[in-house]
Parts: sequence; C-alpha cells; structure tokens
Amino acid sequence: MKHFFLMLLVVALAVGMTACAKESSQEATATAAEPASATPAPEASPAPRPAAPAPSPAPAAKPDVVKPVLKATAPRTYEVPTGTTVTVVLTDALSSATNKAGDTFTGSLGSPIVVNGETIAERGATVRGRVVSAEGSGRVKGTANMSLMLTSIVSGGKSYPLTTRPFVTEAEATKGRDAGVIAGGGGIGAAIGAIAGGKKGAATGAIIGGAAGTGAVLATKGKEVEFDSESKLTFTLDQQAELPKIR
Repeated sequence: MKHFFLMLLVVALAVGMTACAKESSQEATATAAEPASATPAPEASPAPRPAAPAPSPAPAAKPDVVKPVLKATAPRTYEVPTGTTVTVVLTDALSSATNKAGDTFTGSLGSPIVVNGETIAERGATVRGRVVSAEGSGRVKGTANMSLMLTSIVSGGKSYPLTTRPFVTEAEATKGRDAGVIAGGGGIGAAIGAIAGGKKGAATGAIIGGAAGTGAVLATKGKEVEFDSESKLTFTLDQQAELPKIR
C-alpha cells in the first residue's frame, strides 16, 4: 500500500513536472516571438534621394563682336617736280578791264601731267587759279597787263595744292598807232592852213591839227588783255607738288 502511494506520488510529480516544462517551453516560445524590447523598431530611413545635379554654369556671355572700322587708306602720292609744265584750258573768261587781283578762275588740264612715263593727272582734270594782278589800259602811257597763277588741282572733291610761276601777259602796245594819229592830224591841219594863209597859215594849221590829233589819242583807250573761255595757257610749277593719280 505504501508502495502504491509512492508510485502515485511519483506519477503525479512526473505529470506535474511535464506540465511545468511544457508551460515553460510555451512561454519561452512566446517570449522569443515578441521583440526583445518594447521600444518600437525605428522606421527604416527612406532611401536617400539622388543628389540634384549641380546646375550647369551659365554659358559665358559672348562679347559683342566689334566689327573693325575700315579706315580710309590715303591714296599713294607721286612727286611732280619743279619745272613741270601744266597746260590749262580756261573755263572762265578773263579780262584786264574787269578782273582784279584776288579774283579766282577755273579751268581743266589741256594735256595730262606725266612723270617718268606715268600719267599722274589725266587730261580734263579740274584746276583752279587766282588773278595775281590786273591793270586796265591807261590813256597815252601804260598798257594793260595781267598776271595769273594756278593754286590747286581737284580730284574726288578734294583739292591738292599747286604753286606755279606767274603767267604774265601784256596787251599790244599802241604807241605806233598813236604817233600815226598825231602825225596825221598835223598834216591835215597844215594843208588846211596853207590853203587859208600860205606858209604862215600852214605852220599854224599844223599846230592846230597836231593838237587835235593828240586830243583824239587822249580820248582813245588802249587794248585790254582778254582771254576767252577755251583759251589755252601754259603754267610752270614753281614748287614740287605731291599728287595722287587724278582722273
């Protein structure tokens, strides 16, 4: 009987221990299933966004293209030596009776200016000049005269200086003609005096006739220097000239 109770006690203990072991096993399993800490696990950080690409540097502003300013190239000049002759056809008429010192005139080249076989200024190029002096004819004494000079030649609206020797001209003298007029007057007076009163009358008539002839000369003006347009004159350079090619 005592053995029976012992066996029951052993069985009861075994069952109890088995039950405890099973319960402990279940608790352990439950504990393992729970997170180790009541602290919630941190949320997963979002994947880092790719860095925004660095902005491309703004293209450097292109400097304004400055177009080179083309400077007008001075035309090549040629030396026209002293002593070169320049033939001019007048455009303006000139007269010692109407023109005075300081008046200007124009003309054109009557022939080209050539230096060492090269044409520097072509025929027809415009030239300008000045009246240096002009004196009208006097009565009895003094003849009309005029002095002219060239001052420039023109090309493309630009003037290039010229310096020439004065072109001097004088009107034809009238002394021979005047003497004839006086002598003629004396002869006529002598003839009239002879008819009227012999030798004495002839002498008196000669004096009177001569006086009349002289009066006629005094009242008559001499010739003037006259140059019509289209007159051709030749000037000579007094100084070397620097000229481009002129057409």
